Amino acid sequence: MVHSKTDWECKSTYKVSTNSHGINLVALSNEGGSTQVTVERGHVTSWRNKQGDELLFTSTKIPRPPSAARGGIPVCFPQFGPSASLEANGQARNEGWKIDNDPPPLIHKYCRGKSYVDLLRKPSKEELRRWPHSYEFRLRVLLAYDGNLNMISRIRNIDSKPFSFSFGYHTYLSVSDISEVRIEGLETLDYLDNLSDRKRFTEHGDAITFESEVDRAYLCTPSCIAVVDHGKKRTVVIKKEGLPDAVVWNPWERKSKTMADFGKVDYRKMVCVDGAVIERPIALKPGEEWTGCLELEHVPSSFCSDKYDSRLKHF
Repeated sequence: MVHSKTDWECKSTYKVSTNSHGINLVALSNEGGSTQVTVERGHVTSWRNKQGDELLFTSTKIPRPPSAARGGIPVCFPQFGPSASLEANGQARNEGWKIDNDPPPLIHKYCRGKSYVDLLRKPSKEELRRWPHSYEFRLRVLLAYDGNLNMISRIRNIDSKPFSFSFGYHTYLSVSDISEVRIEGLETLDYLDNLSDRKRFTEHGDAITFESEVDRAYLCTPSCIAVVDHGKKRTVVIKKEGLPDAVVWNPWERKSKTMADFGKVDYRKMVCVDGAVIERPIALKPGEEWTGCLELEHVPSSFCSDKYDSRLKHF
């Protein structure tokens, strides 16, 4: 969604702490569960249900600070994926965020009855030398009373010239074993295969399952995707708005061995399913603003496609 004005409104409740490495953490919790965000990176590192089960994956190979651990939900902007001129997956994953204590009010259908925190990012002088565009990036992380995790990003062009960007919520989900996972909602869609020089193919299976490395950008995807984990007997439903594409990724054994921040068998315990803007970058004129929303819902494993399809009418 691109527009020149957004309405923001709801009440914020959160707790801030500092860990042993000097990293500021925001904790949100209620009867539905909990979530945690690193302030400086705008990075969701944890999402637990009311039983205390962790729903996001984090690598078992912990890097030395200030490097961030692989996992959780980093936000990718202004580039999602490799680029010849920009940092892969964008600079927004790095330092530069702060708590926004005086954000514009937000009125949004996923805003009521939640604990939330607002973060703000603007480009540094060094970043402007690499990508010479001024912007304001506001991120709201919300935890619903039912435990749903919501992320609302809005990016405003405060420059004197237009710019364009790609975007992604790089969502690492924790799974029992990748062989027990199926993804529903992307059947019959075209995708760009990053393992075949981004050639375009069409998905022919009735669901996506995993037997080897997968790195695909599905195009013009529905607003709702289900990640069914038979081993953990649970489903995570991904609902998105302003994010037409979806990236599905698992590095499998061979690729994961080449990754310095990935544990030996971590590939079996994770899958990335990302709400994204890939094929057609967002173009903003001066003063314009784009909003992209992601909602993650944890439901019983009996939840299936005929049920989540009916929810599209309400998203």
